[in-house]
Amino acid sequence: MAYIVVLNPIIIGTVADKTGQFLGDGAAPNLPLVAAATAFVAGVLTIAMGVFGRVPFALATGLGLNAFVAFGIASQVSWEDAMGLVVLEGIVIAILVATGFRVAVFHAIPAELKTAISVGIGLFIALIGFVDAGFVRRMPDASNTTVPVKLGVLGNGSLTGWPTLVFVVGLLVTAFLVARKVKGAILLGIVGTTVLAIVVEAIAKLGPQVVNGKAVNPDAWSLTVPTWPSTVFGTPDLSLLGQFSLFGSFGKIGGLAAVMFVFTLMLADFFDTMGTIVGVGRQAGLVREDGTVERTREILLVDSLAAAAGGAASVSSNTTYIESAAGVGEGARTGLASVVTGLLFLVAMFFAPLTEIVPFEAATPALVIVGFLMMTQVKEIDFSDFETAIPAFLTIVLMPFTYSITAGIGAGFVSYVAIKAFRGKASQVHPLLWLVAALFVVYFALEPIKSLLGLG
Repeated sequence: MAYIVVLNPIIIGTVADKTGQFLGDGAAPNLPLVAAATAFVAGVLTIAMGVFGRVPFALATGLGLNAFVAFGIASQVSWEDAMGLVVLEGIVIAILVATGFRVAVFHAIPAELKTAISVGIGLFIALIGFVDAGFVRRMPDASNTTVPVKLGVLGNGSLTGWPTLVFVVGLLVTAFLVARKVKGAILLGIVGTTVLAIVVEAIAKLGPQVVNGKAVNPDAWSLTVPTWPSTVFGTPDLSLLGQFSLFGSFGKIGGLAAVMFVFTLMLADFFDTMGTIVGVGRQAGLVREDGTVERTREILLVDSLAAAAGGAASVSSNTTYIESAAGVGEGARTGLASVVTGLLFLVAMFFAPLTEIVPFEAATPALVIVGFLMMTQVKEIDFSDFETAIPAFLTIVLMPFTYSITAGIGAGFVSYVAIKAFRGKASQVHPLLWLVAALFVVYFALEPIKSLLGLG
C-alpha cells in the first residue's frame, strides 16, 4: 500500500483548484506536504481499524475518489470547499451506518451498476495516467481536427522524448511484476522507474517542459524534474490538517450541485468498501455462513470516519484497501496487523521529501496498472441482459469520455430507470433508485431549469 504516499500527491497535489491555487494555498505543487498528510491519516485510521474493528484491514486515500475530488470538484470550487464536501460525505456515511440505512441503499443499486462504477473509475484513472505522462496528448489546436487526443507529442502516432521512453519502460516493467504476482509490484515499479528517470536526467539534462509559464521543450519532463533531493528525511509538515470549509461549496455552486457531489462520493466510496470487506474478510475466514462479516458495524463505522478524516486533512476520502489481502495472505487474522501497518505509515511521514524526485512519467504507469486491475471486474456484468448492460456500458464509457465520474454514474442510473419504465418493469426499480435518478435528471438539466425559472 505504500505506493499511495507517492500517487496521492501526484493526483491531487498537482491540480489547481477553481481559484488557481494548489493544496496548501500555494501557487505551485507541494508534493511533500500532501505526502506527509496522506501517510498521517492512513496511519491513524489503520491503527483505529486494528484497535476498534479488530480486523487486519488497512485504510488509505482511495484511488478513484481522489481523482474525482481533483478533476470533478476542485475544478469548480476551492480546495477547502472540495474537502469540506468529502467531510460531509464521511459524516453522511457514518449516519447511514448508525441507522442501518447504508445496507438499504446498498441493496437499492443493481449489482451491475455497482460494478460498472468501479470499472469506469478504472478507465478514468488509466486515461489520467496516459495524459499526465504525455503518452497521450491533447491536440494543440482542436479546431483543426475532430480528434481531441492523439498518441505522442506530434499526434501522428510517433513517440518521441526520453521521458516517454521512461514511461513505456515503467509501464512494461510494472505490468510484468504484476503479472508475476510479485509482492509490492506497483511500489517497485514506481521506485525502479524513478531511478531510471534520475539516470536519464543526469545524462540528458532535459529539464522541465514549462519554465515560467512558457513551454520550452515538449520532450522534457512534464512536472517534476527527477533529481536527488537535498534532504531525504525531515520533520513532516502537517499544516494541511483542518484546511476545509464544510459548507463553502453550497454558496458557490448551489445546493443541488453540492448535494450531488456528496452523493457521488458516497456511492463510489461505500460500494467499493463493502466489496473489499467481504472479499478480504472471506480470505481471512471472517465471513459467517450467512455471508455476513464479523464486527461489520464497527468496521464500517471506522471506514466512514476515515472518509471524513481524509477530507479534514485535505488528502481526500480514506477507505479500506483491497491490498489488505497481502497481509491476510501472510497469515494476518487480527487487528494487530493493522496496528503495525498504521505505525509504518506514520514512519513514512518522515520520508515525504522523497516524493519530490518522482516525475509523472515514473508514477503514472502505476495509474494505468491500477486502472487495469479495476477493469477486471467487468466480467461480473452480464452483457447479454441489455436492460442492465446498456446502463452499465454508459456508466463505464462516459467517465473517461467526459472526464467526469458524476456524469458516468448519473447516465447509468437515469438510463437504467428509463429502460425499466419503458419496458413496463417500473415496479422492479427500488424507490430509492427512482429518487436518485430524478435528482440526476435535475442535475443534468440544471442550466435549462435556471433559464426557465429566470435564474440563469
